[in-house]
Amino acid sequence: MRPLVLGSLGAFFLMAGSAIAQTTPLPPSEFPANLPHRQGLAMEMPVIGEDAQLQAAIASPARTEADRARDSQRHPFETLTFWGLQPGLTVVEIEPGRAGWWRNILEPYATATGGTYVPVNRPLESMGVADGTADMVVVARAFHNWSADGRVEPYLQAFFKALKSGGVLAIEQHRSVDGVNVTSVASTGYVPESWVIHMAKQAGFELDGRSEINANPADTRTHPFGVWSLKPTRRSEGEGRTLTPEERAALDSIGESDRMTLRLRKPFAAQ
Repeated sequence: MRPLVLGSLGAFFLMAGSAIAQTTPLPPSEFPANLPHRQGLAMEMPVIGEDAQLQAAIASPARTEADRARDSQRHPFETLTFWGLQPGLTVVEIEPGRAGWWRNILEPYATATGGTYVPVNRPLESMGVADGTADMVVVARAFHNWSADGRVEPYLQAFFKALKSGGVLAIEQHRSVDGVNVTSVASTGYVPESWVIHMAKQAGFELDGRSEINANPADTRTHPFGVWSLKPTRRSEGEGRTLTPEERAALDSIGESDRMTLRLRKPFAAQ
């Protein structure tokens, strides 16, 4: 069995104040430093069964070699298990993108297990499912884009409406240091974990788990071209600058970004 680390809701931290705004960070006196990811939350080793069909979807030769090469840093089995993926679920993925990294696992898994995979690119036009019928909504690496033009609140409301009572909002997102102004860091591809949690709670979700599965302490988040300086994008020039071979090698040695991995839930009583 593969190891999996969960952030238990049982030792949930307090979000100080109600003023984690998109434009105003919390004052240092009201903010717990870095929302301690590696301490301060109860860490459990859950008893889970190995999902052979999920393993098969991840190992499938139908996935590109480049996609499979990223598994060691994106941890698809551990991440999907943490989110609660099971056979037969209706899973909506928001903005899967042309490369479809998660789609290339989720779609064949749904087909093999009698579930349903629904890709959605314009949530405000349609979530692709009837209200209250989705078991899981997956959002990967998108909040930094949505924060720039006011899409966060209406998108979260659309996700909440689409999910069943007890359904899961699954989030993977490049993580900035906490306590910073969202508008000052979103252009780099990173946003604070506390802000994502706060915005989801404002939409009605409950925090059900936080995991360090996709943490990368080597990521300083201070790169010449934001998160796109790192793998897999590896941007090396722009804005009148070209990275030296030494700079490129140093960035490559970091690997992929430091990421939050969150499991939020629509309350069971919610309709």
